[in-house]
Amino acid sequence: MTAATLQTFEPDGRAISYIDEGTGPALVLIPETGQEIGSLGTLASILVEEDFRVVRLGALDADADVHALARTVVDVMDAVGLDHAWIGGHGFGGTVARTVPADHHDRVNGVLLLAPEPADIPLAADIPVLVVHGTADDVTPLAESERLVASAPALASLKTVEGAGHLFPATHPGETSWFIEDYLDWD
Repeated sequence: MTAATLQTFEPDGRAISYIDEGTGPALVLIPETGQEIGSLGTLASILVEEDFRVVRLGALDADADVHALARTVVDVMDAVGLDHAWIGGHGFGGTVARTVPADHHDRVNGVLLLAPEPADIPLAADIPVLVVHGTADDVTPLAESERLVASAPALASLKTVEGAGHLFPATHPGETSWFIEDYLDWD
């Protein structure tokens, strides 16, 4: 699918909204708690213009079991025909993104964490991780991302968006997309 059309997938009676757009290497994006599917729309559009395939999920229930939410990500991947992808998430979406390789390792090429919240989920031992964080984030301190990257320096890299707050994927989508494209070397 190449157009930004909202779809609904209903496995086992669960209604999961998503948008699948673009062609090329795949990246699944999961929004922060309280953010709608459009919150990552400008970032996704820029990445699609740079020949990425981006699948954006709608808001996930932060009260649901994180392993069930990881299964939801894989269910959507199955529905759109993705055998594997980079899995990215903003805030709580990053917690879900970190859980996907723990539960479905063979489906994940890498993990993208945008201002990840503190979570007791270790990084997968052999999956690369790009962490992007705003330097003026007043929701999740930059120190959280620094600690996470320090826990796996051979696998994880940190990029910072100078002066940006917690919602930097929406307020600084160009800079955020550049970090992603540069890191994944997909230009």
